Amino acid sequence: MANGNSSDMEQSGNFGLLQINTYFRNIGSPAKDISVTVSETDSGEVITRLTSDSEGQLPPIRLSSPPEAYSQDNEMPRPFSQYDIRTEAEGFEDIAVNNVQIYSGTTAVQNIFLTTAEESVTIPYPTLWGSFPPKIPESEIKKLPFAGNLAVLPEPVIPEYIVVHDGVPGDSSAADYTVRFKDYINNVASSEIYPSWNKEALKANILAIISFTLSRVYTEWYRSKGYDFTITNSTAYDQAFTYGRNIFQEIADVTDEIFNLYISRADISQPLFTQYSDGRRVRREGWLSQWGSNDLARQGYSAIQILRYYYGSDIVLKEAKKVQGIPVSFPGVLQVGSRGENVRIIQRQLNAISRNYPLIQRLSVDGIYGEKTAQSVRTFQEVFGLPLTGAVNFPTWYKISDVFNAVSMQ
Repeated sequence: MANGNSSDMEQSGNFGLLQINTYFRNIGSPAKDISVTVSETDSGEVITRLTSDSEGQLPPIRLSSPPEAYSQDNEMPRPFSQYDIRTEAEGFEDIAVNNVQIYSGTTAVQNIFLTTAEESVTIPYPTLWGSFPPKIPESEIKKLPFAGNLAVLPEPVIPEYIVVHDGVPGDSSAADYTVRFKDYINNVASSEIYPSWNKEALKANILAIISFTLSRVYTEWYRSKGYDFTITNSTAYDQAFTYGRNIFQEIADVTDEIFNLYISRADISQPLFTQYSDGRRVRREGWLSQWGSNDLARQGYSAIQILRYYYGSDIVLKEAKKVQGIPVSFPGVLQVGSRGENVRIIQRQLNAISRNYPLIQRLSVDGIYGEKTAQSVRTFQEVFGLPLTGAVNFPTWYKISDVFNAVSMQ
């Protein structure tokens, strides 16, 4: 594989977007008036200097990238360009994020959380481009302990947080990171596949990542062995993860749609341990091929057809009945004309969020979903990168809950 270079990119006229969001503690605390510098990684050339607004956001930055076609074939040159980000804020140490990856026609999202300690993140190549240890094979269906052993959860659930060990299981010196479940899934998918792939390929791969993760959660695989974490970031054992790296909006959009689904078989309750490989350097029977999944999607295969091609025709998608940490499960779409307690919940949560995000209009908590509620929902969707429907659909319900919980923790 050959590397692309900046002159090639300039001549190609290909671009991706970089969306930078700044926070003081979490997504409930937007950080305004933060100075941000973006420069090209290879040359060090400064591309732009901007300041965050009252919502902690910067306008999307248009950056050169290699052609989109480079991401569709593993024999092509490097499909992404790289940029560095620096933040400066009075009372806080500078934050550096190096090697942020930009693909043509996609949006990279870099969230920056300001701290009083100097912090630097260097993002490695994605696994499809870099060199990573191949997965050590395991059984796709785990032998569970005897009934009554508390090491196994009573049913598959979506955890609010998981703990990621930054190394192989036995490395006691490695750091542990506590991250939200969806943030973890987005991080892994952004580390392992290309955001410019066909959406059905993204969906198939993200479902495999979710099921892999929920298998570790459901069986409490590492905790039952005496470890204090959920999963590792070693590709020999688990999935690639880099704390603080950029994700991609195209991947996050898919995750929002399907994060409570997992791959299983009709006669079992546990999520399948859905192993996969790149499909070029490493191929294994019964494992999803990452490159192959995109080839199939480009031929018209749907996500479930791709998954059945690799894992067997008898696999099914199941829904986790419980999302831990969320006070009320999704009640169905709320829109203009809806009434009742679930509308009141949304109105109360949006009012709480509006204290930190002033663009969101405060509402009367009357349980009536009128045009004012729809406009507040639309503004929330715009701030947090969701489709501007004005209706509280599945992704919007859980995003409002996430941000409300973050605001409430202050």
